[in-house]
Amino acid sequence: MAEIRALRRDPRRRDAVATRAAILAAARDQFGRLGYDCTALRDIAAAAGADVALIKRYFGGKEALFTEALKAAFRSDFLAAWDPWSFPRDFATAMAGGPNEDEARTQSFQFLLRAATSPSTAPLLNAAIQERFLEPIRQWLGEADAPGRARALAAAVIGLLVERLIRGEALQGGEREAFIARVTAMLERIVTAA
Repeated sequence: MAEIRALRRDPRRRDAVATRAAILAAARDQFGRLGYDCTALRDIAAAAGADVALIKRYFGGKEALFTEALKAAFRSDFLAAWDPWSFPRDFATAMAGGPNEDEARTQSFQFLLRAATSPSTAPLLNAAIQERFLEPIRQWLGEADAPGRARALAAAVIGLLVERLIRGEALQGGEREAFIARVTAMLERIVTAA
C-alpha cells in the first residue's frame, strides 16, 4: 500500500509510466486481498488514483492486468543473491522467521496463493510460473537434471512459504534449531546434483 501512496503523491506530475505503475501496484494489492473474482477494475482504478478507462488503455482488461501483475510478482533476479552452497541453510534460517519480516514479499506471496486457488486464475499462474520462476531456478541450478530439481525446489520453497505464513511468528529455541537443520538437509539434497 505504501508503494501505491508513493506513486500517487503528486497527481499533477503523473505520466503514463507512473500511472501504469500505480495501477499495477493497486492491482497486486486488490487481487492479493480479494482474489481475482471479487476484485473490480473500478476499485483498482480508485486505489491507483486513475480513471478505469486507463486500465483498459494500458492493459486491455482485467485478465491482461492480472497477468501483468503475476509477472511483476516474480522478480527475474530473485536467485541472484543466493549462493547455491549457502542457500539451503540461509533459506531455512529465513523460513524460521516470522512472515511479517518482509511485508512486501509476504503480500506478493499472498497474491500468488490466491491466484493458485482460483479456477479462473490458476492457468494464468501456471504460465507465469513456468517462465518467471521455474526457468530461472533451472538456470541457477545449472545441471542436466535441473528441470526435476527445479520443480522439487519450487515445491519445497512454496510449501515453506505457506508454512511460515500460516505459522505467523518466528520459531524459537530447540524447535527453531531442529527446523533449520531439517530444512537445510532437505534443500541440500535438492540443490546438489546427483
